[in-house]
Amino acid sequence: MNQVPDDRITIDQVFARRKYAEEYLANIYNTLPNDAYRNTSPWEGMSDDADITYDRPGSGYDSYPANLGNWSAASNYFNYWPKYYQGIRSATYFMQRIGENVEILALPNGHDLIEQYKAEARALRAYYYYCLLRQYGPVILLGDTPIAGDLAPSAEEMQLPRSSYDECVDYIVSELDLAAQNLPKHFTAQSETDYGRVTQAFCKGVKSQVTLLAASPQFNGNTDYAGFKNKDGKQLISQQYDANKWKRAADAAKELMSGFGLALYRKNDAGGNFDPYLSTRDVFLDPWNTEVIFARTTNGLSGWERSVSPRLCNGYAAVAVTQQLVDEFEMENGKGIRETGSGYVETGFSTTATQYTLKGTYNMYVGREPRFYVNVSYNGSPWINTSEGTKVIETFFTGNTGKKGSWDHPRTGYIARKNLHPNSNPRISQYVARPFVMMRYAEFLLNYIEALNEYDPGNADIAQYLNEIRDRAGLPDVAPGLGQDDMRVKIRHERRVELCLENLRYFDTRRWKIAEQTDGGPFYGMNVDAGTKLTDLVFYQRTVFERRVFRKNYYLQPIPQSEIDRDPNLVQNPGW
Repeated sequence: MNQVPDDRITIDQVFARRKYAEEYLANIYNTLPNDAYRNTSPWEGMSDDADITYDRPGSGYDSYPANLGNWSAASNYFNYWPKYYQGIRSATYFMQRIGENVEILALPNGHDLIEQYKAEARALRAYYYYCLLRQYGPVILLGDTPIAGDLAPSAEEMQLPRSSYDECVDYIVSELDLAAQNLPKHFTAQSETDYGRVTQAFCKGVKSQVTLLAASPQFNGNTDYAGFKNKDGKQLISQQYDANKWKRAADAAKELMSGFGLALYRKNDAGGNFDPYLSTRDVFLDPWNTEVIFARTTNGLSGWERSVSPRLCNGYAAVAVTQQLVDEFEMENGKGIRETGSGYVETGFSTTATQYTLKGTYNMYVGREPRFYVNVSYNGSPWINTSEGTKVIETFFTGNTGKKGSWDHPRTGYIARKNLHPNSNPRISQYVARPFVMMRYAEFLLNYIEALNEYDPGNADIAQYLNEIRDRAGLPDVAPGLGQDDMRVKIRHERRVELCLENLRYFDTRRWKIAEQTDGGPFYGMNVDAGTKLTDLVFYQRTVFERRVFRKNYYLQPIPQSEIDRDPNLVQNPGW
């Protein structure tokens, strides 16, 4: 009666056969965050850049109640703790056993392939620790011995305390450095069928991300965490500011900036002239270009595209852009909308068409920098898919994507547009398949200059690389000779605009310790409860669509209460 069914294999058989072992590794990859469809993760809807439309109780879009302050450690919102620890355990188990694989070892390059696969699992494990670190703060480091799946809750291995934040960072960095030794340099060194596997460039990218996080005010001498300790009194966040952490972060980003063939993606128009609009749009649409460091080959981009398409083409218009983000985009002359000489006008309608706007567009949206038109669909903007002619998006009350009669509308009057292919059309269920870019070169240029400005202000590299990003966006250089404080403002501004809607702003406002100012209080859009035509001025009024709550404990998300109950030595994050 204890026979194993014929259609099942044992774990020993998995690691004796190449096919099954590679499928096991593929499953470790499957733990990678699939944030292409961003509606159900917190990173956009809980940032000051965006809003997820659905505010119905029980709808499953938990950013809405969380933004209103209606959550606790028992709410179970965004519970990624078990997911990443499952990925960590699977990676550790794989590393422990892949060396037994007789089929792989029999290959001419078998030993090297074993080492590469082991390095891939090690790199993924380090990344999953980083994902936990940025969401929850210091975590439990498990080492290289997998915890048995049948242990009793009272077993010593099940009652581990948290490691300190700096211990977590050092461990992740050392694991990434070790993994990189047995990985190809970049995806260009792989066969196309292997694109999407981790590489040395991936390891350098995660190293840059984790060291920048560690150098930032949230974790670098943050006295708000003075009482954040394990039950034995161990301090979990260092109380001493260390400027060398900024140097470490700058050095980590610098490692990625040479020797990998990376460059900001630049694209010409049909006439052969450089086009900043196409360059900043198609960096996400043209697969495996010079800017891509890592991308998820299987992803939820079709769901994203429908969620940011207007209702006029059967889209959901579910991811709205806030007025705060709209106001952040500069004018085409490189000046902010509140700067003297910007040319910004917030009254009336245009009398002529421009390169990006139609005649009759509200002047607030005319003459903005190209990235504005890449990232935002506004009332009166042409729909990106022109296969059926030019269609105009209407987000006023009775418009084709307005609030009247449908949940599928943007509560701010703006819809996110980034990473939307012009050939995709939800009306006929047509979506252009492509990798979802998770790391790109521009992020790490910004990482580098931010860190450099903190420990070596005035370094010529700061203005050089900041201006490279602005030049690719079609904007003039920043004024020369800026001091550290002014340059910090410029870098943070550029980071917000260049990397908007890429799951980064949420973490930036927290690591800079500014979320109490940016992520709470009134949030603005246009007046979506009014308007019956595009020229109704009553629509074009800054209107509060939501009043968000941000408490100090929100800088870290709570560890799920079920995990706290399970491990008596696991302390909860402050304030939860």
